[in-house]
Amino acid sequence: MLLSLAFAAEARSHSGSETLPGPEEIEEASARAQRGDADAQFLIGRVHDIGHVVDEDDAEAAAWYRRAAVQGHAPAQNNLGLLYANGEGVPENSTAAVYWYRQAAAQGSANGQFNLGTMFTAGRGVARDDVEAAGWYRRAAEQGHPLAQHNLAAAYEQGRGLPVDDVEAVAWFRKAALQGNPSAQYQLGARFAEGRGVPQDDEEAVAWYRRAAGQGFATAQLKLGNLYAVGRGVRRDRAEAAGWYRRAAEQGLAEAQHNLALCYAEGRGVPQDDEEAAAWSRRAAEQGNALAQFSLALMYGMGRGVPQDNIEAHKWLGLAEARATGADRDQVVQARNVVARWMTRKQVAEAHRRVQEWENLHR
Repeated sequence: MLLSLAFAAEARSHSGSETLPGPEEIEEASARAQRGDADAQFLIGRVHDIGHVVDEDDAEAAAWYRRAAVQGHAPAQNNLGLLYANGEGVPENSTAAVYWYRQAAAQGSANGQFNLGTMFTAGRGVARDDVEAAGWYRRAAEQGHPLAQHNLAAAYEQGRGLPVDDVEAVAWFRKAALQGNPSAQYQLGARFAEGRGVPQDDEEAVAWYRRAAGQGFATAQLKLGNLYAVGRGVRRDRAEAAGWYRRAAEQGLAEAQHNLALCYAEGRGVPQDDEEAAAWSRRAAEQGNALAQFSLALMYGMGRGVPQDNIEAHKWLGLAEARATGADRDQVVQARNVVARWMTRKQVAEAHRRVQEWENLHR
């Protein structure tokens, strides 16, 4: 099943191909900026914005962007809007951000159009309006803006401001993916894996997941690991699967942490190591992953990789019960009842106290 799509947000404008000037060029541009040259004012704002040659200074960047923006300089208008949206160098002000994005968008700035769309999506500075957001994403997407193409695809995916249309979603995801957008590459891989809007094709799914995974996109790394684990679209390779799980796990993805824990517990693709299994299970369990909480509970119950501790086992089973569903939940409840038979009432009460303590800490 496809994950719920997140809409990409924020695009900064830069100077053409962003070949950054040297100190002498910046000094010359500074003189031109003082004389009112809007392009030079934008450039001086940009170098202060990113801390190139000069110290990073958001307030100074905002001042120079403003000078260029009031002269109608669209990239400066867009970047000034970003500073207002984020409260960088100026007080956070969503209404001001929308104003400057709109000024840039009206001049055809793809970044301005995209950023204005994100404000309508989030309802920041304007009333939330998915139709208006999709309209601005389309304007920017048709200019080749990859984040806008991604968000337009997501709008078709979710039916936000547009009718649900899998074929259109795939078309726009593909455009963004071909420009290197890792989220779009992941979504395209997921669609080939499921056959949504395209013919089902595991090899194509692997290819697109690999592109996104190579850019560090954690969910794609997880999915690629899953395909290697079962041999879908690639030759089965447990070591390769464990390697991709590790990459995603090290980025904090709970499901990948749980899968890596299972690899260590069973010696699949890595040397069998109960302590490593327990450590990775704990990382996922602390994030609320029910399967990891169940696995960690079993390890405490059996004393595998951790000291045997029925109270901790009961605690993690209690936490898993609150998050598991269906047959998984039934299995958790059954295991908890078994553990409870070996505990005193005082120990059970202590386990319940630890459950509540954990829940309070993780609200």
